[in-house]
Amino acid sequence: MDLGHAGARVVVTGGGANIGRGIAHCFAGEGARVLVVDVDGDGAGAVATELRELGAADADALAIDLTADGAGTAVTERAVDAWGGIDVLVNNAGWSEPGWFAEQTDRALWEKTIGVNLFAAIDCTQAALGPMREAGRGSVVFLSSDSAFGAIRQGIYGSTKAGLISLARTIAREHGRHGIRSNVVAPGLVLPPEDATVGASSVWARGADAMFTREQVDSVLRTQALRRPTTPTDVGNAVLWVSSEIAARQVTGQVVAVGGGSSMP
Repeated sequence: MDLGHAGARVVVTGGGANIGRGIAHCFAGEGARVLVVDVDGDGAGAVATELRELGAADADALAIDLTADGAGTAVTERAVDAWGGIDVLVNNAGWSEPGWFAEQTDRALWEKTIGVNLFAAIDCTQAALGPMREAGRGSVVFLSSDSAFGAIRQGIYGSTKAGLISLARTIAREHGRHGIRSNVVAPGLVLPPEDATVGASSVWARGADAMFTREQVDSVLRTQALRRPTTPTDVGNAVLWVSSEIAARQVTGQVVAVGGGSSMP
């Protein structure tokens, strides 16, 4: 089925590694034009090069700290200057420091997590809504998480990811009349591919084992109905579908869980 993404103008935040990279790869395979946004400029540039090789109609990279003032506007302006608008905004940028809720009392940690996971998505979306409204169409996809529904050692992260669901549904209700759809994809645990690199600022920079031990990963897999790892491509394919004006034309305000049945919202 043709999902209608050929030539589409797509922005993927946090696109320099892991899930964001997988999402960008999937859009490239459909012939879209993709702006890879990441605080890691080298990573974003490398992914943009990969996208051209995978069939993207065009690819660009923007190195930017999405928590900085004016970042959302800068992202939108880059896409509009290059391609005249934005068809799909994928708010994927995220960061996490796992820990027990009662022990994570450092306000700076909370503020950093909220800034990257929630405010960056708010800022980018508010900026992108302008050109989308002018065009009378557009799709916004927020990357939430199983943690949004409650997870051990993910109190701060899960709180921000739950906030994205509320935000997505507010946008769906307020901007549906403008032809804009807003949905959520909520992945389960997704480990970076072993052959892929991550930047120094990534939560995975210390290695997958520093985030989750093999025993913890196996424990997560045992809770899933399908009992197999979720890949960045699995998430990317879900984003392709939910952002398609053909396949998901009447889908808005919804949460699509992609974790093998680890959550069923």
